[in-house]
Amino acid sequence: MNWDDTGPDDSATATPGGPDASAERLVGSVADGEDTAVEAALRPKDLGEFVGQPKVREQLDLVLRAARQRGATADHVLLSGAPGLGKTTLSMIIAAEMGAPIRITSGPAIQHAGDLAAILSSLQEGEVLFLDEIHRMSRPAEEMLYMAMEDFRVDVIVGKGPGATAIPLELPPFTLVGATTRAGLLPPPLRDRFGFTAHMEFYEAEELERVLHRSARLLDVSTDEAGAREIAGRSRGTPRIANRLLRRVRDYAQVKSDGVITSEIARQALAVYEVDERGLDRLDRAVLESLLKLFNGGPVGLSTLAVAVGEERETVEEVAEPFLVREGLLARTPRGRVATPAAWAHLNLTPPASSRANGSGQTGLFGM
Repeated sequence: MNWDDTGPDDSATATPGGPDASAERLVGSVADGEDTAVEAALRPKDLGEFVGQPKVREQLDLVLRAARQRGATADHVLLSGAPGLGKTTLSMIIAAEMGAPIRITSGPAIQHAGDLAAILSSLQEGEVLFLDEIHRMSRPAEEMLYMAMEDFRVDVIVGKGPGATAIPLELPPFTLVGATTRAGLLPPPLRDRFGFTAHMEFYEAEELERVLHRSARLLDVSTDEAGAREIAGRSRGTPRIANRLLRRVRDYAQVKSDGVITSEIARQALAVYEVDERGLDRLDRAVLESLLKLFNGGPVGLSTLAVAVGEERETVEEVAEPFLVREGLLARTPRGRVATPAAWAHLNLTPPASSRANGSGQTGLFGM
């Protein structure tokens, strides 16, 4: 039975950058103004300080060392992965390791080929150009970037119509570091022009504990092993979220206790901020509770689920669902969203008899 006016799955593509709602969440991966300022102070300055991503660090170290030994600029680098895993930090480390300045911009800021031409023509030799969300560049700028990356040249069009003239502009050798959260949206000709590509993985809890201890030292925060472990376990495998939770727990410890972050203080603080032991926040639990209590575990269409939690469909699809799917609490099926047995267990709810009988987490009513 179709319980959604736009279809049971209703998975139209959302705005590429994702909704702004994630920036307001304590466990959101998007950086806000405060995060940006704090991250600048907490960022490691070289590969030796960078925690996690061992394969990427090893491979990137070889690329940069070889370039320095040759006295050449490093190959273009493409970094992909979820927000908050360290792509911007690695771009700054690449510039530092090469002893070169870095220029930072983003795909959405480059909407015309002229915008890109102005940036490229002002680069110095060996400079690193960091292009965040590279998949969101306009197509004309993208096509100009092909030639710039491969031949260090761009053609500037002067005039219009039959009298238009292409003037070639030579560029000094530079290193482009592209970052994307959606590598699949990059066209193959652009991907193929990167000499080194790396995918950033989510962090293990032990790695996040190391990140937290380092950040605590830099922020002059006292935390014990158990306190750092408690925060790491709720950080969704993302250093940015771990650092954000650390700051909020620090505030709680400062106001409610002696300023030392222990396991108990961390639990109390994160309970106040509605972040549970698996890292789910209010929105995540609202999606699960609606799916389980209103729709008996599904399947249910995305738009219907979004109405039930009082959010835009893009917010549910882009902000809440990825983590719930990764945690094995929700599944996307051709007929709609379905809760897993783990979701029932996490919210301490008993699935209907028909769900227990077939172990699918679905009922006959919503599975028709």
